[in-house]
Amino acid sequence: MLSHLHLDATELRLGLPGSNDDVPSTNKRPSPEDHQTPPAPKAQIVGWPPVKSYRKSTAASQNAEAESGMYVKVSMDGAPYLRKIDIKLYNGYSHLLTALEDMFKLSIGEYSEREAYKGSEYSPAYEDKDGDLMLVGDVPWEMFMPSCKRLRIMRGADARGLASAQ
Repeated sequence: MLSHLHLDATELRLGLPGSNDDVPSTNKRPSPEDHQTPPAPKAQIVGWPPVKSYRKSTAASQNAEAESGMYVKVSMDGAPYLRKIDIKLYNGYSHLLTALEDMFKLSIGEYSEREAYKGSEYSPAYEDKDGDLMLVGDVPWEMFMPSCKRLRIMRGADARGLASAQ
């Protein structure tokens, strides 16, 4: 009855403008009346950004290594770099001091309670859990290992003040 008015241009349709399709295109959402099966669920994203498997295994081995060792930083007065050592690898003060002498190419000498490291230009000291600076050798090895947080190889003149304070 109204077909003679040619209202096609103003008619609302589901298709693209200018098309005469009365059926929606396949990339549109279905209307609620259509009962289609829902799309398959996508794989759940566990973490972002994704980590490749070889990086996971590397990180896991580094964590296991860090848990098995007692790593402490070692600094030396006048040296522009730090080193990091695992003190669990050493079985006593003499073994540790020999390794430090080899690492920094110096001579530390022998420790005595009365005169600290006599005859040496350098003396090793350590920072304990409380932040106190003490000479290496002042406490038994079993007490030193869990309390040592950082090692420092000091010039002998600076270390003599540590020995007299005790």
